[in-house]
Amino acid sequence: MTLRPVDTGPPDRLYTVTGGRSRSEDSFDLVTLVVSESRPTTGMQSEHARILELCRHPTAVVEVAAELSLPVTVVRILLDDLHTAGRITARHPRAANSPAALAESDLLMEVLHGLRRL
Repeated sequence: MTLRPVDTGPPDRLYTVTGGRSRSEDSFDLVTLVVSESRPTTGMQSEHARILELCRHPTAVVEVAAELSLPVTVVRILLDDLHTAGRITARHPRAANSPAALAESDLLMEVLHGLRRL
């Protein structure tokens, strides 16, 4: 069994897609939800246009990467371009501030039991 490399595209293609950049300014988490705020326009980079089409409904960054068959690092750069231009909004996941903000174990057990009954 042979392993496929992580980067699915030729390095020169990925370099071209990102304009030679290797990092994004914004920190898009894998589960950050992205939503399009506009439609693709004529002359737009094809990857940007595809992202706007994919994200008409909230879509996680990891899903965008999978749909485009691009590494997450490349998708983050593309998302940063669109975010800077105001063409997308991002809903970053919220971390619990304290243990008190987390759901109680009793509630979680009830949910688990309810799911098992389905």
